[in-house]
This record gives sequence, structure tokens and C-alpha cells, in this order.
Amino acid sequence: MSRYLSPSLPINVLSSPARRLAMATLLLSCPLAAQAQDDAAQSDTMVVTATALKVAAPLAETPRSVSSVSREELDERNVQSLDESFRYRSGVLSGHYGADNNTDWLKVRGFGHSTYQDGLRIYRTGYYQWTPEPYGLERVEVFKGPSSILYGEAPPGGLINAVSKRPTAEKRGEIEIQAGNRQHRQFAFDTSGPVTESGDVRYRMVGLYKERDGDLDGTYNKRYYFAPSLEWDISDDTQLTVLASFQKDDGVPVNPFKTPYGTIQDTPFGKVDPETNYGAPGYDKDEHTQTAIGYEFKHQLSDTWKFEQNFRYSRLDLDLRSTYVFSKVGERTASRGHLQRNGEIDSFTIDNKMIGKWYTEHTENTLLLGVGYQDLSLDGKEYDNFNYGNPVDIFDPHSSSMSVPDSALSDRQIDKEQLGFYVQDQLRIDNRWVLLGGVRYDQADTKNRAPGRTERADVGQTSWSGGVMYLGDHGVNPYLSYTESFEPIASVDGSGRLYEPREGKQWELGVKVAPPGWDGYVSAAVFDLKQNNSLVASSDGGTQEQSGKQKSQGIEIEGVGYLTDQLQLTAAYTYTDADKENGQPKDLIPRHQASAWLDYNFEGTALNGLKVGAGIRYVGESSGGDTITVPSYTVADAMASYDLNSHWTAQVNVNNFTDEEYVASCEADFYCYYGESRSVIGSLSYQW
Repeated sequence: MSRYLSPSLPINVLSSPARRLAMATLLLSCPLAAQAQDDAAQSDTMVVTATALKVAAPLAETPRSVSSVSREELDERNVQSLDESFRYRSGVLSGHYGADNNTDWLKVRGFGHSTYQDGLRIYRTGYYQWTPEPYGLERVEVFKGPSSILYGEAPPGGLINAVSKRPTAEKRGEIEIQAGNRQHRQFAFDTSGPVTESGDVRYRMVGLYKERDGDLDGTYNKRYYFAPSLEWDISDDTQLTVLASFQKDDGVPVNPFKTPYGTIQDTPFGKVDPETNYGAPGYDKDEHTQTAIGYEFKHQLSDTWKFEQNFRYSRLDLDLRSTYVFSKVGERTASRGHLQRNGEIDSFTIDNKMIGKWYTEHTENTLLLGVGYQDLSLDGKEYDNFNYGNPVDIFDPHSSSMSVPDSALSDRQIDKEQLGFYVQDQLRIDNRWVLLGGVRYDQADTKNRAPGRTERADVGQTSWSGGVMYLGDHGVNPYLSYTESFEPIASVDGSGRLYEPREGKQWELGVKVAPPGWDGYVSAAVFDLKQNNSLVASSDGGTQEQSGKQKSQGIEIEGVGYLTDQLQLTAAYTYTDADKENGQPKDLIPRHQASAWLDYNFEGTALNGLKVGAGIRYVGESSGGDTITVPSYTVADAMASYDLNSHWTAQVNVNNFTDEEYVASCEADFYCYYGESRSVIGSLSYQW
């Protein structure tokens, strides 16, 4: 079995707390239904995932672009943050802001993305960033392109879906310790198995403690993570999985902002050291706690219908103080800014799906009917000062004392609600053709309240999607697809009218190749993605008008597979032509990206138990505003692991093997960011 390709009427949204509770009660009490599953119809050479369709389906037979990174690969590359996951996949840019220690930074096809965990949205806004712990994940997937047909409001780039570890039928476990440079220390455990003798109740407990210094002087982060889960086969037709997690981060934030002067631009004083910190380590802090509990419920009522319901409540508490360089003011000096955020986000999301599957002599039809609701709220205080304290020496900064009284912080409240109804149908004809069509209606309301002003967006939006794929005899499957997205804008124009939402539309032509008998796949796609209704400055310069258009066109090629029984290759190439509203290239986005990773397993040789791997990542030149061009860069990674016996494994991972010093990106002619320095981590694990 392959390791890779396995898997318009107005609606009034409730706003008061009582009405929100009524909506939650209504959704939680939806009548149950069920759907038959036919695993035999799924090819043995394909990974099955639900991210692309919200219904389990082989990726190679789905006319949408989705890439998946398995637990095996996350372990092999010792991924430490979510944005490291896709370094060897096409269409995704990461690391452009360096090694931030409290945010995951990704761009998908030249645009922003939304983040989901277990198919439900994670609310991330501004500095309130929910950061999934990679050790607690079974796999990570990226849906490339507009995704509103299944998930509602979202940026046009797509979405990242982090899939949590689940209970297992067999008893197993792991204890792992790690140590590395930048004072990296980690202890982790993962144990799972049956609770009852019959195996109808299963558990899993995942935990971790990790501490590590940041790439900038005086920065660090400590993390405590615990994620218990329980799975119960209530009957042959009904299953309930409860998922919970707790994560606490304490440290001093990495603020990677640096001026072009001294990084990308030469000076009489040389270049700025990448480890230079313009913050205030004695005053800055990042205290971040995220807690979640939810469930996945599945009930099969007949051979045709199945009902699934996913629910999660989450809370994020943040106390952040962060100081950063702002702009050059002298030959050696720059001004600094300071910000504070102190508040919490409460959210609950629920998604109900009715899935019907039926067959005729020549067809297989899968119908998806769904309703989802999100209630997201932020309540906090904030402070922003873009000229705080005295200027700092760019080349030899010294932290000065700082203090911001609580009275200087202002209130901020954001409330978001989204109610969506969607229908999707997938028709398979004679095992040759796959036809896909869907429509979704969302009512999305946003209120953003600050002292002296309230911004809002009330949007009713219909999103469409379609696709067709031909299933070839030798696993060569060409396809054509169309998808849409929308993203509300919580503000008004000069006349006081609400702006229309930003809209994304994408056409994609591609092919997925997964020949029978080969453990691997190759995919290629050409896409044309446009975002309309962007805000641009009006001719009078005093207001913004909604006439901007951004575009991203490109080519993506990706492949993962075994060249021999021992030699595995992962390779990707991305060409992206992304433009801003004025037709100039978008900041940060390189035209060319390429990567390749080879690993060799010495199983069956005199070096049995040894596995080695090495990779190279190339990122082409990019723009940083209208006047800055950032040169291309290439970095190399490596790993080696050795099974000491059937239980013990030792491993070492090195990222940026040569400790290449490079500027990863610049933006708006204003800021530049050094790329991540060399990382060396050794691991020792015991498995049973």
C-alpha cells in the first residue's frame, strides 16, 4: 500500500447570547442519518483524505489540489513548527519571516490562507495566533486555491488542515528526548491503545515539554503541551471521538523586523548581524495559552446514508509585549515601535454533514449536504506606539528601560459569526470519469469595536465549484477545476457603505499520476487565480475605493515516491507570477521555488537499521516593495537515524546545514527579514 496517496435567500444570523445558544442547540440536535462506506472502491495505491471534498476520497482521483505530509515525514525531518511542514511541497512559501517563535507564516499560491484543525476553523487574527504543536499531529494537509465551497469565508490562497493524533486499536507508545543548539531541550511521550478488553473504547495521550532559544539574542520560548483523546464504538454503526488539548507557551518573542539599510543594502558600517535584537528582552514577553475540547460523531443509519457532526470549543489567552525596529532616522540609528495585546478569544464551531452514496451499473454517486456554524469572539486590550522611546543604534543596539501603564491600553472587541449551507455531488461514471459540482451559501457577520469607532461587515455570499477528471488506464488522471472564495472586509467606504467582500476565483488544469504497482505519485497543475474587490487609494488620496485586482498564475509540479526499494525521492517545483493591484510583483513571493529530498534506507544490508537523508531548497529572487529586489538563496538539510534495536532509535537532524546567512524576504520598501540559522537537533526515542 502506498505511503503517499493514501489518504439566494437572506438568512438572519443570531447575534445575542441567547439566540447563539439557540442556534447551537438546533445544530447539535440535527437528526441523524448515515452513509455506506465502500473501502473496496478505493485503490490500494492511494492515500485517502477528506480535506479536499469533506468526504473521504483518494487524492489521485480528486479534481482539486491537495498536498499531504504524513506523520512518518514529520518525524523524519523532525518538524518543529507548522510552517516547516511544507518545505518540500509545491505551491507553498514558508520561512519568509525567518524563525518566528510564536506564529506560523505561510503563503499559498501567492496569497494568505486560513488554518483548520481536524476540519474545523482555528480563529487567528492579528497577534492572536493559535499554533498547533506538530508532535500532536497525525498529518498536515494543504488545500491550494479558493476553498469557500466547503469551508466558508477564507483568503484565496487556500487552507491548512492539521489532523490530530487519534486513539489506536493496538497498544503502543513512545518516549522521546531531544537536545540541540540554541539550547533546544524536549521531552515527549505518546501512548495509546484499548481501554476495554473488547477494544470498543480506545485512548491516546500525547504530551510534550520543549524549550528553545530564538534566532535573536535574548529571545526564547518554553512550551507545555498535553492532548488526551478517547474513541468509543457505541455500536456497530455509531462512533464518538473526543479530542482535547492544552498548550502553554511562555517566553520572549522573536521580532524579526530589520531595516533594508544594513541587511539588503550596503552601509559604511557593514551588515547587521542576523542575531541582532531591537526589542527589550527585559520587558517584552509572550504568554500564550490555548485550550480546546471537541468531538467527532459518526452514525450510519442505512446502506446509503451517514451522518457526521464535528464540534469544538476553544479558548486562546494572550499577554504579549513586543518591541521592534520601525524606520531608519540617522546614519546609524532607527526609531522603534512597541505593541501590547492582552485578551482572549473564545470560539465554537460545529459542522454537520449528511453523506449519501449509491450505485448503478455504471455510476457511483456521493452526495454531501452540510450546515456549519462558527461563533468567534475576541475581547482584549491593546497598545500601539510607532515611535517609542529613543532611537536605537542599528549596529549596536542597547535595550533601554520601558514601561507602559495599563491605562494606556485601549479596548478591542471583535465578534464574527458565520452560518453556511452547502451541497456537493461527486459522480463517478464507468470508473473513467469523475464529475464534481457544489454550491454554498454563507451569511457572515463581523463587528470590530474600538474606542470611538465600530467597523462591521454583513455579507451574504454564494460560492460555486466544479471539476471534471478522467481516470486513465495507467493511473494518469487529467482534470479541470473551478473554485471560489470570499473574505469579508470589516469597514466602510467614504460614503459609509459596507465594502463588498474580497472575492477569489480560480481555474486549474492539472494531472495526477499514480501508476498501479508504484509506491508514489506525481502531480502537475497550471492555475489562474484572481482576487477582486481589493481596496486601493482613491484618486483624491483621502479614501479607499474597491477597484483593486490581484492575480497569481503559475505552475506546480510535485512528486513523492520510491525509486528503488530503499531510495525515496521527494521533489517539487513552483512557478508563481503574482501581481499587486498596480501590476507590480507582490512582495515576498518568488517566481521560482524548487526542492528535492532523497533518503536511503540500508535495510537488508550490513548497515541494517541506518537511514540517511538530505535535501536542498531553492527560493528565487523576490520583490520587497517598488525599489528592493531580494536575491535568491539555497539551503541544505540533512538527517540520519539508526535503529539500535527493535525499541531504541537515535536520530540527528540538521537544517541549513552550511549555516547560510541570507535575507529571506523584504516588503513595502520598509522591512527585511533574515532567514533561519542552522538548527541541529539530536533525538533518542524508545518505542513499544
